[in-house]
Amino acid sequence: MKKQLLSFIGVFMLLVTGVSAQDFQGIATYKTQRKIDIKMDSTKVNDAMQTKMLEMMKKQFQKTYTLTFDKTSSLYKQEAELDKPQIGGEIMMSFGNSGDDVFYKNIKDKKYIDQKETMGKKFLIKDSIVAIDWKLEKDTKHIGEYMCFKATYTKQVPKRNFNFSSNSNKKDDAEEEEKEPEMTERTITAWYTPQIPVSNGPAKYQGLPGLILEIHDGTLTVICSQIVINPEEKVEIVEPAKGKEVSQEEYDDIMDKKTKEMMERYAPRKGSKGEGFSITIGG
Repeated sequence: MKKQLLSFIGVFMLLVTGVSAQDFQGIATYKTQRKIDIKMDSTKVNDAMQTKMLEMMKKQFQKTYTLTFDKTSSLYKQEAELDKPQIGGEIMMSFGNSGDDVFYKNIKDKKYIDQKETMGKKFLIKDSIVAIDWKLEKDTKHIGEYMCFKATYTKQVPKRNFNFSSNSNKKDDAEEEEKEPEMTERTITAWYTPQIPVSNGPAKYQGLPGLILEIHDGTLTVICSQIVINPEEKVEIVEPAKGKEVSQEEYDDIMDKKTKEMMERYAPRKGSKGEGFSITIGG
């Protein structure tokens, strides 16, 4: 089945005209959104306030990105936007990202560079692209004018639950930190089009026989809303170079530590009248 599908895609790509030139370039626009669940003490925060906070947090994760790409490399960057209402500024700085962040990929050299600004510090994360074990499915659909094919893969991911509670106990929290995080299995679904013959996509998603136009990864949804092939103004893809150079593992360790420090700082003290709450973010 997989070989037959690959053969069909290969023939389909040969039938596509005007996109196989040596100087082939493009710009794709993606919109993202993420589901969030907030649980708060109902005796201290009414339903209307909880609903308002949930809507405001959802808007924090509704972003627009542009993917500038050629045959072998790409830049993925958030578009400039008006300031959104903030909820706990430092909390959002930890869970969100800066508008100056740039994600560079070189498919040919199998490397990426992720320039991030987190909690006021710039990082330059350099690491290798990890191959994704995609399963090519037979399902198809159109996204705009492009015929797309479905692909999936399954991975183990840690459950995320950020608990800011006055009922927490430091001893219990320390014991909790020593435990391995609870893992859950997740299936990621992608829709890609062989009509744009680049093995690329938004953020860290890539490795399919065509540009990825849609991603469903847990509570995260990424959908392409516009594509310009071979724009009049030549595309420039330059590796980002600002920030402290670290590996992905080193950056993850730094963020883990900073997040725990932030949670401890903002959690209400035991016996205080401040309301406790937890935020669950999948993916």
